[in-house]
Amino acid sequence: MAFLRRGGRRDQDAEFVEFYEARAAVLRKTAFVLCGDWHLAEDLTQTTFTKLYLAWQRLDRHDQLDRYAHQVLVRAFLDEGRRPWRREHSTMPDSPLLDHVVDTRHSDERDLLFRGLAQIPKRRRAVLVLRYWQDLSVDQVAEILECSPGTVRSQASRGLDDLRAALGDSLHDLSWGGVR
Repeated sequence: MAFLRRGGRRDQDAEFVEFYEARAAVLRKTAFVLCGDWHLAEDLTQTTFTKLYLAWQRLDRHDQLDRYAHQVLVRAFLDEGRRPWRREHSTMPDSPLLDHVVDTRHSDERDLLFRGLAQIPKRRRAVLVLRYWQDLSVDQVAEILECSPGTVRSQASRGLDDLRAALGDSLHDLSWGGVR
């Protein structure tokens, strides 16, 4: 076996593993908030890391990896609905994994919010999750979704309106400041 020089495949694999270990949990949680299904969230996360690994050698700016990873994740999420075997609608079962996503003291509110998010169109949901869950700026979300900042602002506004409509009277039951 030939010795790989610095910057070779072994070094790149080590960098990728380091990135995976540091970011997999965050991306999986983001995927869950997007889709509301832990199994699909795991699939989306694996799809994201597979695509990242395949492109790893070509990625020149490793300082932009988080943005790129979120971009790949959101695209995988948006594409997933187009696949015929994914057209069924999942329900969100109680899961101990949810405890790691949101503080368990607000589990009723969390479930209510996730049910509301599940009723919002995917692209608006992606904007809301990136903007308010990931706390990204309008410009960052626009870059990830490859759209204008104005589109992000309008989709966020419409998404919040959709969320308010989906939550209806339940919105007043929320004890935290959330989406009022």
